[in-house]
Amino acid sequence: MTEPGMTDTEAPEERPAPDEADLLHFSRMVEALIFAAAEPLGEADLGRHLPPGIELRALIARVAEAYRGRGVNLVEVGGRWTFRTAPDLAFLLRRDTEETRRLSRAAIETLAIVAYHQPVTRAEIEAIRGVAVSRGTVDVLLETGWVKPAGRRKTPGKPLTFKTTDVFLEHFGLAQIGDLPGIEDLKAAGLVDPRQSMPVIGRDEDLEPLEPDDGLEPDDGSMA
Repeated sequence: MTEPGMTDTEAPEERPAPDEADLLHFSRMVEALIFAAAEPLGEADLGRHLPPGIELRALIARVAEAYRGRGVNLVEVGGRWTFRTAPDLAFLLRRDTEETRRLSRAAIETLAIVAYHQPVTRAEIEAIRGVAVSRGTVDVLLETGWVKPAGRRKTPGKPLTFKTTDVFLEHFGLAQIGDLPGIEDLKAAGLVDPRQSMPVIGRDEDLEPLEPDDGLEPDDGSMA
């Protein structure tokens, strides 16, 4: 059947089949489009940038084959195409991040009191600060590993005492607890009340050792 506007002797012009150079050029276009896209592209998205009649699946297959065995692969995700890291190299892109948590002022004050008064009970911390020690404040210090139970004082009620750890020394670059700044340095830096005094750091005290199943009960003088 003759198309409108054509005579019986005229035939529609046929497009020449793309040669290897054309296929290479079109496959490079597909590669560039997928690489630059912020999200996977479907065949309709790719087809808008290519001449009509092009076998798009064949071009995609060429690109996928070119990336087979390389560090990134062309993969189909939900009927769309995108580049992804080769599965065996995914471990290279995993990152361990360190979560930084800023201590509250209450936690800083509590830590300072433990460091300068150790071994110290919760009741003593509350007496120095003038406020009750909250469970959450102490939990943070225990979780950081900067504070740990030191033993029970040989006094009525046997209150639990706390002290700093080697992790605390390592974090703050101290060789020993005696290397902490002096009280005057702390006052000058505004870290403690100028009227506040501090006892001798790391005083020796004969404490009852903790039992393996020793609980940290709030009413026994612990900081739990």
